[in-house]
Amino acid sequence: MTAALPNGWSTACLGDLFDVLDHLRIPVNAAERSARRGDVPYFGATGQVGWIDSHLFNEELVLLGEDGAPFLDSNKPKAYVVRGRSWVNNHAHVLRAHSSTPSSFWKYQLDTVAYSPFVSGTTRLKLSQGPMRRISLLVPPLEEQSRLADALDSYLTRLDDAVASLERAQAKLKAYRASVLKAAVEGRLVPTEASLARAEKRDYEPAAALLAGILKERRRRWEEAELAKFMAAGKTPKDDRWKAKYQEPPPPDTSTLPELPEGWCWASVDQLGLVSGGLTQNVSRERHKLKLPFLRVANVYANSLVLDEIKVIGVEPAEIERARLLAGDLLVVEGNGSVDQIGRVALWDGSVEPILHQNHLIKVRCEPRQLSSWLLAWLLSPAGRAAIERVASSTSGLHTLSISKVGRLPVPLPPLGEQTRVSDEVDATLSVGDDVVGGVSRDLRRCARLRQSILKWAFEGRLVDQDPSDEPADKLLARIRAERITAAPATNRGRTAKGAA
Repeated sequence: MTAALPNGWSTACLGDLFDVLDHLRIPVNAAERSARRGDVPYFGATGQVGWIDSHLFNEELVLLGEDGAPFLDSNKPKAYVVRGRSWVNNHAHVLRAHSSTPSSFWKYQLDTVAYSPFVSGTTRLKLSQGPMRRISLLVPPLEEQSRLADALDSYLTRLDDAVASLERAQAKLKAYRASVLKAAVEGRLVPTEASLARAEKRDYEPAAALLAGILKERRRRWEEAELAKFMAAGKTPKDDRWKAKYQEPPPPDTSTLPELPEGWCWASVDQLGLVSGGLTQNVSRERHKLKLPFLRVANVYANSLVLDEIKVIGVEPAEIERARLLAGDLLVVEGNGSVDQIGRVALWDGSVEPILHQNHLIKVRCEPRQLSSWLLAWLLSPAGRAAIERVASSTSGLHTLSISKVGRLPVPLPPLGEQTRVSDEVDATLSVGDDVVGGVSRDLRRCARLRQSILKWAFEGRLVDQDPSDEPADKLLARIRAERITAAPATNRGRTAKGAA
């Protein structure tokens, strides 16, 4: 809202502009609605949520979310208009406009309200009736309201059509990406190493031999590190019994896993790389003199790094090696609770050096490093994503990942040469699609900005022409007050009767 109102405009509280009919709402659970299936739309916080066999209202109304509406998202609607027969539950306020003011005008204005001072709660915001009644709204002359409503309907309907088209394109591109990754991890994107070897009458190293080599090298490095510890302590091992302390990374349980292409084998993430956590952020770290860049969950998305805000963290020198990121490290978002917030994966690109990582980012460091790209493709694929969701599920209904859960994720492993060809083909195939996805995303952001601009112009009095001959809003408000006084007794009798029905 602007400080200086356009000519002829005024302001009023929502409670002075509408009859609030919340006392007539009746919630009906899904089971009862199923038994009472009819042709009357049943409405909730943000729109229609079902059907029912009778109605509570039979008129044009503005419904404004009471709870469950996106009050703090400026790009999403909070109100909508219903016409004719309807049933409304207790998650939407029911508002009846006065003096033939256009409902769609109020709906658009209610979408622009800054709701922060009026809502309460944390995880599920609630707009109670008292604060809602105190919301201040702009009141243009009635004729200008109609012109604004018509203009907004025209502009925003076309904009919504454009957004819907872009979202359909976005969904198709997402499905295309998933199909490419599905083919890649099932051995259908490029000829398998086994088929090429047969055609070329040559031998090849199957994935089982690659895995055996990885595990052998892992053990060699461990033994080398243990011997270094002996030497640092001035000791020499008398025999090889110390080698028995080595713990082989466990393989996956293959009893429920599908059959793989010839030359492939199943492995666990633990077998393919070292899985580790990062640093816990707390106030005590402010006392450390040494501070280094620090990658957080907010920086890691699905195959994407957002590095416009890199924070720093205080560290002890001894912590650096454990939490340091190297180019090619795979990052997995641990998440907590919602299934759609866990398991985002991306490769660290080495663009900031040195840099450490948060404990809620699980790091997988593969050797050879080429395995990281394959592991990324697998975890981004539909089957890989399903594997993440399986290990992350719990009896409590919350979804969480941990170092041990990531470590035991199963991975289909092709021969190394095949991995290279698959990665090259995935990059070539998806790069074009990624460019298109980027363009669609930019267009969607432009549409969101344009919507905000159109609404801003509307409620600054700059979207449609103003007519000096329009009746000033003050007279409209006086008429609304008179109508409410006159209609109050009859309305109360009518409400009681309707509620009893």
